[in-house]
Amino acid sequence: MPVESGSSAASRQAKQKRKSHSLSIRRTNSTEQERTGLQREMLEGQDSKLPLSLRSNLLDLFGQIEREFENLYIENIELRREIETLNDRLTAEGQTIDGGDLTKGALKTKASHSTSQLSQKLKTTYKASTSKIVSSFKATTSRAVCQLVKEYVGHRDGIWDLSVTRTQPVVLGTASADHSAMLWSIETGKCLLKYVGHAGSVNSIKFHPTEQMALTASGDQTAHIWRYMVQLPTPQPVADISVILNADLCVSVCMSPIPQQTPCDDDIDFSDKDEADGDGEGPNECPSIRMASTTLRSHQGVVIAADWLVGGKQVVTASWDRAANLYDVETSELVHSLTGHDQELTHCCTHPTQRLVVTSSRDTTFRLWDFRDPSIHSVNVFQGHTDTVTSAVFTVGDNVVSGSDDRTVKVWDLKNMRSPIATIRTDSAVNRISVSVSQRIIALPHDNRQVRLFDMSGVRLARLPHSNRQGHRRMVCCSAWCEDNSSCNLFSCGFDRQAIGWNINIPALLQEK
Repeated sequence: MPVESGSSAASRQAKQKRKSHSLSIRRTNSTEQERTGLQREMLEGQDSKLPLSLRSNLLDLFGQIEREFENLYIENIELRREIETLNDRLTAEGQTIDGGDLTKGALKTKASHSTSQLSQKLKTTYKASTSKIVSSFKATTSRAVCQLVKEYVGHRDGIWDLSVTRTQPVVLGTASADHSAMLWSIETGKCLLKYVGHAGSVNSIKFHPTEQMALTASGDQTAHIWRYMVQLPTPQPVADISVILNADLCVSVCMSPIPQQTPCDDDIDFSDKDEADGDGEGPNECPSIRMASTTLRSHQGVVIAADWLVGGKQVVTASWDRAANLYDVETSELVHSLTGHDQELTHCCTHPTQRLVVTSSRDTTFRLWDFRDPSIHSVNVFQGHTDTVTSAVFTVGDNVVSGSDDRTVKVWDLKNMRSPIATIRTDSAVNRISVSVSQRIIALPHDNRQVRLFDMSGVRLARLPHSNRQGHRRMVCCSAWCEDNSSCNLFSCGFDRQAIGWNINIPALLQEK
């Protein structure tokens, strides 16, 4: 019976070890996908403020790093086993070589070369992964300075829309689900006038470009045009110390202030106190208007939005009856019925200098209507979102900005609208957006009570302050910019029944970008 030599036995033992190790590697690779799936499920189940897409991307990148370390570990094990095999073979042949001397020879050179290659590959992969992570946040070195200036409280239900007048005096208008629209003094935060002519929720308010007229859209299937005349409160003079002391002595006597009357039209009712409850302004109830000068009736559903065309001689309305209507202001006649959307409309907007209209809908599209040629009007359909398009607005240039419930905002070029020139991805649905004319900044109101600011290239500039003491406490429905350099240059409103005035200071470095 032949006797097996020591070297052949050691060789066979090493082969068996390598075979068993390769089987373990295959078993590890076979369960890698299952482990990744379990990690992804555990990650999705955890509470985190990061969006799911970003968390998934981070998991994939860290998985690549983990696999590189596993490969390095396996190579290290293989090298150690080769060293042990050679030591066993040399021992069987009667040679004694110290393990430290062996590591100084060819095996150390091979191991060092292999390890250096893996380390370099690992460094490259790690650097590329971190670059992707950092670039996805699009962080900026300079940020906008945002400060809460004034709160406008007086509505008894959520505020859907707000707008700022384009003529003097500059006032803020709000449209609420409590069936009323209010005009506010921007500086004092006091209600100047209330319109109560609608029988349903007031969903939109827009001011005439040159005259003191307002256009409101309502859930009562109508749009109203009404005239207003307000007088801003005069600045209070600096009180003398003696006057202050005398006023302190008269506090117990003068418990109820005398209402101040504001000169206005004949339609204003000074005795309207039907809707006063604990949320109002108390004894100083603002005057109200009950009758519209023009009522537009053609829709068969809720009128969700309305706007003035350039010049102010025509208006456009958007409704849940899947149509947008173009009216003549002077005659109240229907000029065009803009049909084509497959589902309810959500918003409409007009170009500031051209006869262009953009409408958005729940059918995930928005449409551009061109009325520059009086004989014909063309329409273009844009399918850039995967969910309801909540609003689409024009900028001063040749851009359209659209926001959607798919948590994205896209910037389009009117000259080439095949694909957006910039895409902003957020972590919450986007409501009625607005773009600053002078600074070209997009304000995004969100369902998650946040308001964020981005530039036209999609770089995030700031998030408006939000805490238990300031900011909105419920969904933010709309935002609007004011370009007259007043103390408040951005306004927002929401379901918490209040509008907020903000002062946004943009560094010159960001404006140049």
